[in-house]
Amino acid sequence: MYSTTVLTDFVAQHYLTVPNAGPEGKPHSHHYEVELCFRGPALNEFDYLVDIDDAEAALSDLEDRYRDTMLNDCPEFEGDNPSVERFAKVIFERVTERVTDDTVTELAVTVWEDDEAAASYDATV
Repeated sequence: MYSTTVLTDFVAQHYLTVPNAGPEGKPHSHHYEVELCFRGPALNEFDYLVDIDDAEAALSDLEDRYRDTMLNDCPEFEGDNPSVERFAKVIFERVTERVTDDTVTELAVTVWEDDEAAASYDATV
């Protein structure tokens, strides 16, 4: 299995909407780092798994969409708790709409909200 990984980072804000969220229930910022790991069993005719320009464009779109944004105000979080786990799935959905290489069969998204805590979402595409 081949894999290609790309990274980006940005600051965004959120607050948790669960009962008894404590300090996390108040608006606060995180310096998020997002890691996209594309996987597949074969390379394309140019010996690439994924077009790196498309992957970087997807990262740029993520930065543009979420940098300095209150995640709670984004329609994709409406009715959901904007946890780091939910954020990883939201990013997965956005990236799989953008990067459509036939050689990519899986995508793993890891979102770090600080140096010690991260959540991932991975699935077939």
